[in-house]
Amino acid sequence: MAADTVTVVRADERSARDVVTSGMQREEAYSASGVWIGTVRTKPGVATGWHHHGGYESWIYVLEGLARMEFGPGGRDVAICQPGDLIHVPPGIVHREITEGDGPVSAVLFRVGAGEVTLNTEGPEPDEG
Repeated sequence: MAADTVTVVRADERSARDVVTSGMQREEAYSASGVWIGTVRTKPGVATGWHHHGGYESWIYVLEGLARMEFGPGGRDVAICQPGDLIHVPPGIVHREITEGDGPVSAVLFRVGAGEVTLNTEGPEPDEG
């Protein structure tokens, strides 16, 4: 993108991600060294696959729907997120999203870091407690 003018990435110009996590439709709007910006949509009644974002910090701004984010040992920690919430996920935190209610979940994603942007996994570390 040119640094001396305003640019717009139209919805139909976003691209699907190479790494797909089950249950999620991610689209990339912009990517450069150390930054990734895009969107995600999860259909009603879906639990996504477990994943993390490697060396990237993620900020997720919920636009629509009610999402349950599970993380921590055995996935026992839970955050319920609704439109207007801004979620911060530190690097390497294994998590998954589950849509709650009747509608889909849509969000804007902003990531800063290095390495692979998305890494799918079997799940979080076991709950030893």
